[in-house]
Amino acid sequence: MEPVLSIILGICLSAACGFRVFVPFLIMSLAARSGHLVLSPQFEWIATDPALITLASATVLEILIYYIPWLDNFMDTIATPVAVAAGTVASASIIKDMSPFLQWTLALIAGGGTAGVVQAGTVLVRGMSTATSGGSGNFLVSTGEACGAVFTSILAVLFPVAAVAVVGTAVIIVAPKLIRKSQKSQSTLDTEPVET
Repeated sequence: MEPVLSIILGICLSAACGFRVFVPFLIMSLAARSGHLVLSPQFEWIATDPALITLASATVLEILIYYIPWLDNFMDTIATPVAVAAGTVASASIIKDMSPFLQWTLALIAGGGTAGVVQAGTVLVRGMSTATSGGSGNFLVSTGEACGAVFTSILAVLFPVAAVAVVGTAVIIVAPKLIRKSQKSQSTLDTEPVET
């Protein structure tokens, strides 16, 4: 049962990486230091003092940057691949008692994939906010994302099974919208005349 719970926990922390990259790692560091979270041996550095200070500083900076108009949209383009990588590492740091190949395969597929879906959803919401409000409503989106990262991370550490239900529901809601948007943009590209 412990490997299953560690996979669930890793997926939930990866989802939080889709909202904000550093928040889940800061909460993981605090939880590991307090004994509420056991990290894989090669990731115990996350609970060290230098890591805690670095993660706390990076978290504050990341959250503040998302409140700067137009810079938030630029950050989304950078954060998408970084969120996938962070989700992969977050999952791998929790998954224990498996071969490294299986550990990293699960981390990449489940963790990186979940972080990517959540991040794509936040990009979609921010894009709609920018289009409808000219960016003036993006601070609400930024606040929601930061709260989502904190809530999902804490819930994952304390109640991983409940967290997977929340993450699963969010993915079920967001994924169809992303698919429709992708299909709509593809059909727009297909109907545009090709210049010769």
